[in-house]
Amino acid sequence: MEGISDIRITGIDERRPPRIRKEPYIDLCFRLTHKAPVDWCHDFIDHQSKATFPSKIDTNECLYIETWVRTQEEIVGHLQNLKQAVAQCNARYIEKIEARERDRDGNIDALAKEAGPQGQLNRLIAALDFSD
Repeated sequence: MEGISDIRITGIDERRPPRIRKEPYIDLCFRLTHKAPVDWCHDFIDHQSKATFPSKIDTNECLYIETWVRTQEEIVGHLQNLKQAVAQCNARYIEKIEARERDRDGNIDALAKEAGPQGQLNRLIAALDFSD
């Protein structure tokens, strides 16, 4: 099973090879290891919008990073920056999941402390073992 920490850039999108435009800039489209969650994509887009060479991900596909550079000499450095941005996005996404889990566990603990029959039911439900 592929997880969030497995997301990384693995190559160029074969359907969209790099193209030199007359503006002058070079279009690049990098492929990720697997489809990322939509929330991950939004976080990536938000953080990359402030970069020297903004990058975007189609939130319907969540598999390709579209970006650009001005010259061929900037490609290697830009790829390194994107690799770092993907790793940071992975870390932020995992932290958000862990924070939600902590909040949820805190809510369950609060329900378990409730008095009366509802508190008794809440404690029973909280103590259920769903492992195999």
